[in-house]
Amino acid sequence: MSKSPNSNNDVHQPLTKAVFAKVSDLKPMSSGHNLVLKVVSSKVVLEKNRDKKEIISEAVVGDETGTIILTVKNEQNDVVQPGNTIVLRNGIIKVFNGFMRLYVNIWGNIKLSPTPGDFTVNTENDLSAVEYELKRT
Repeated sequence: MSKSPNSNNDVHQPLTKAVFAKVSDLKPMSSGHNLVLKVVSSKVVLEKNRDKKEIISEAVVGDETGTIILTVKNEQNDVVQPGNTIVLRNGIIKVFNGFMRLYVNIWGNIKLSPTPGDFTVNTENDLSAVEYELKRT
């Protein structure tokens, strides 16, 4: 018996090219965002030293369309430093205390961009300054 040429064992699907969004495209409670961002500022908001050290920071990041607060932890802090251009993949938007925040969980990543961003961050459009009210259904 011969195998079909369309069998999953024989054919490897090529990876699709990532689609990159802009900060202004981000909406509350959405996910799967790929972005190229510049880090404007960063500050540590929580530091725990129990069994293992955990550092959580909030960074203002953005592109030519606006800014948003990115919450990072542990080794992500090394990459998310002011002045760096980062590539964020599979980002998630959550609403924290009524305001949008950008996160990356275990299914996403943040890496230093191989090239610096050739754009100026638009600090006038701060998506994390807009308050949202989540409706329960």
